[in-house]
Amino acid sequence: MSLSRRDFLTALGAVALAPRPTRLLASRLKGSGEPYALVLGTIQDGGIPQVGCYTPRCERARRDPRNVASLALVHPDQRRYYLVDATPDIARQLDLIEDADFRRRAADRRPFDGTPVYCTPVMAEYLSTNGPWSLLVEEGRIYFPEVPVGEWFKVDEWLSVRMIRVPHRPEFSDTVGFVFRGTGSSLLYVPDIDRWEAWKHSLVGMVGEVDAALLDGSFYAASEVPGRAIEDIPHPLVPHTMDLLEESARAGARVIFTHFNNTNPVLDEGVEAAEVRRRGFELAREGMRLRL
Repeated sequence: MSLSRRDFLTALGAVALAPRPTRLLASRLKGSGEPYALVLGTIQDGGIPQVGCYTPRCERARRDPRNVASLALVHPDQRRYYLVDATPDIARQLDLIEDADFRRRAADRRPFDGTPVYCTPVMAEYLSTNGPWSLLVEEGRIYFPEVPVGEWFKVDEWLSVRMIRVPHRPEFSDTVGFVFRGTGSSLLYVPDIDRWEAWKHSLVGMVGEVDAALLDGSFYAASEVPGRAIEDIPHPLVPHTMDLLEESARAGARVIFTHFNNTNPVLDEGVEAAEVRRRGFELAREGMRLRL
């Protein structure tokens, strides 16, 4: 099954995922059988390197690839696996899956169990009426269960999800964020939003209701894209989000930035990245695991 912020959650079958695990948390989770969210990608939709980008940052990414923002939700004991956002890097992301059962099934051309796509009605209409996705609908390869937007619904016996509308890029569809609730922990996932102030929900309140939050960290400074006003590519700047959540971070809230544009200096692991960590925040990396 898969979820996408724009906007569908798609169900996948047997997939165990373990790329470059964060040492401490991965060591606690490995072999434990407890459910977790796995970060499959952390980069804005244009990817890195972007087309025509030959900055040192993009050249480094050619040697050490980073993937477009995506998550997997995994319950090892139940062999249940869900994909949040199918991206252009899906082949490389799935190559990171080391589960023997998944690889046997992939070799048989049947790696996934079922194809429900959980999304808003607007997104379902878009996929149903635009190729190439419409062909998948016509052939019965994907279908759209009715799910409430803004309310909790059970995807599995161990996983509940709440889709929350966010203001962002409504040209073709609507956009949502997600709250995931597993057997013991919860996760807020909002990698795309225009402005926190335009959201109908309190950012501080939403972060306070979960165990961890993965949030839009596309840009660090308004000057990152020469010749374009930040208003033309609306995303909250990382320092502004930290200002809004400073007291929450001091109180122990776990806030992790993701969805980095190729211009974002936090990708250099220099001054800006150090400042994020100094203020009590984190930067997502492929392989990071978060309890569910």
